[in-house]
Amino acid sequence: MTVLITGAHGTVGTALTQHCHFEYDLLDKQEATEKLADGTAHPHFESDQITVDISNKEELTHAFNGYDAVVHLAGSSEVSSTFEQVYRNNIRGIYNCLEAAKHSDVDSFIFASSNHVVGQYEKEHAPNLYEQDYDLTVDHTSPVRPDSHYGSSKVAGEAWGRQYADNYGIQFYALRIGSVRPPRWDHPYGDAERGVEQGRWDRESEDYYEQVNRLKCTWQSRRDFAHMVERCLADEDVTFDIFYGVSDNERSWLDIDHARKRIGYDPQDSSEEYGSPKPFRT
Repeated sequence: MTVLITGAHGTVGTALTQHCHFEYDLLDKQEATEKLADGTAHPHFESDQITVDISNKEELTHAFNGYDAVVHLAGSSEVSSTFEQVYRNNIRGIYNCLEAAKHSDVDSFIFASSNHVVGQYEKEHAPNLYEQDYDLTVDHTSPVRPDSHYGSSKVAGEAWGRQYADNYGIQFYALRIGSVRPPRWDHPYGDAERGVEQGRWDRESEDYYEQVNRLKCTWQSRRDFAHMVERCLADEDVTFDIFYGVSDNERSWLDIDHARKRIGYDPQDSSEEYGSPKPFRT
């Protein structure tokens, strides 16, 4: 199987390139800071790379030609992104990528969606939602409730994925990713400890422990994310489906049983394994 990864130099993308066990090529936007100006390979990656403007359908179609699968991670990733940002990078981006996949006969398309597709549930129930015994489960059948332009752009991406799956036979996997963090912060205390380093709160403050409790719900370790993508690539049965990207976290309101049953997702990490801020995995 030939696999092309878009947006491979971001936090989520590097989790994939760091931990995946399949061969892949990389595609990134021309303006990505990780790319060299002349389009030569990023020095940290040995895999073949293609530099493309994601807003250009013709370039994308040429880039997608010959690949069996696309893992689409490129786009605006900040919840605070403006409509103009998500329109260009997320809405037009997913449409152009799906059009390119259709014209290039790509078999399967793995889409980096987000928990913010259902983020309003969290807004409504937090911070009590972060406690271990709180009674709420959101699964693939729950109504979408986006909390931002960013969340709504991911809803749009899922809707287009359904359209292209039904009309053109592309297998579409929407991964509603929880919280994937850079290697240094790849643990349930990551957000809280980063806030301490930035001077935003003290280690014994309420803000600190609220950050810990939230990440213990939404964290997906970098290796568990890569494993989820691998399970999608190995699957032969899904036409269209939605899976929540979190590790085996006891207190999460985001369901992973569906991913276990449907694609054999078997996360190796659990936030409850971390009983104190140290030691951290590096």
